[in-house]
Amino acid sequence: MDTAIKVGIKPIVIQEVRSKKELKKFIHLPAAIHQNHSNWVPPIYMDDWEFFDPKKNKSFQSCDYTLLLAYRESKVVGRIMGLIHRKYNEKHQENNARFAFFETWNDTDVAEALIQAVEKWAIDMGMKRLIGPLAFSDKDPQGFLIEGFDEPAVIASNCNFPYQVDLLEKQGYGKEVDLVVYQIKIPETIPEFYLKIYERAIGMNHGLQVLEFTSRREVKPYIHPVLKLLNTTFTEIFGFIPFTEAEMDDFANRYLFLINPRFIKIVVNGQNEVVAFVIGMSHIGEGIQKAKGYLLPFGIFQIFAAARKSKQLNLLLGGIDPVYRGKGLDVLMGVKMLQSAMALGKTTIDSHLELEYNTKVRAEMEKMGGVVYKRFRIFGKDLKA
Repeated sequence: MDTAIKVGIKPIVIQEVRSKKELKKFIHLPAAIHQNHSNWVPPIYMDDWEFFDPKKNKSFQSCDYTLLLAYRESKVVGRIMGLIHRKYNEKHQENNARFAFFETWNDTDVAEALIQAVEKWAIDMGMKRLIGPLAFSDKDPQGFLIEGFDEPAVIASNCNFPYQVDLLEKQGYGKEVDLVVYQIKIPETIPEFYLKIYERAIGMNHGLQVLEFTSRREVKPYIHPVLKLLNTTFTEIFGFIPFTEAEMDDFANRYLFLINPRFIKIVVNGQNEVVAFVIGMSHIGEGIQKAKGYLLPFGIFQIFAAARKSKQLNLLLGGIDPVYRGKGLDVLMGVKMLQSAMALGKTTIDSHLELEYNTKVRAEMEKMGGVVYKRFRIFGKDLKA
């Protein structure tokens, strides 16, 4: 897709990424746009190269996609990804396309050119609606930040300027769904009501065991069982699509080396079947900033150092087998996670993104004193041929 849109005396040219050189421009453009943005955290570039490689990222197998760059004269001034998740559309009986990784300077003309290019691509592919920011699934950065612009960015979430929301709304996009993030203060001692529920849960759940880990080697046998449970517990989550076996390995390779195994809690039954889990990781944003997104030669050490020093624990994933819900397993894991967090000097927890209508999870967060400190929005617009 190559198009030229005349704006004033300087046309904007939209070109599809077709080469490694152009992909490099796509991947590194945000660093230029956000160079004076103190809260922005660069991607781990080694990870980005694999993420945008259809030969390595198995998620591409279920999707049509396009990667677009906007040029003014010879300078790259914007980027966007268009995506159609055929498997998700079929399951949910939708004709939606998605956009993601939308980045520009505060330039209405560039934003309009990029959005119109993706809209035309989606219409040509037979789609009726465009939503985003949303990539392959809810496990990728989703939504634009609309509240909490002064807070540091957390891994696997977007960090955008307020103007990016304005640029999108000028193109006719409105709210599709909001996601909230809670900040929870870790108490000096575990609340009494939590301990009472914990003791009651232990008494009523004979045969169940909370597994805790000190090495990644211990965790590896549970990766596929955990993600298979995730497939059964996230069925109604907006944007979620079940992992294939190959995608499970991709996901584990992407995150496991960054996670302290002490922040992984798994509940198994008497047959050693995974029935619940929760996964967290230390906040590593400052380390990635210092490393400028590069693991080698010394970036990995800066990231690990930041993880050790950080006072914040970021929750990533959690789930409970429907058969075992209402039995206090969330408290069993929660107490163990709090104990590990206290032992490693954490003082706050970031809940990661929760759908605004997930009242049950939100009630649990608020019971622990959590307050919403960030809000993200996924936008949508009907397409007209």
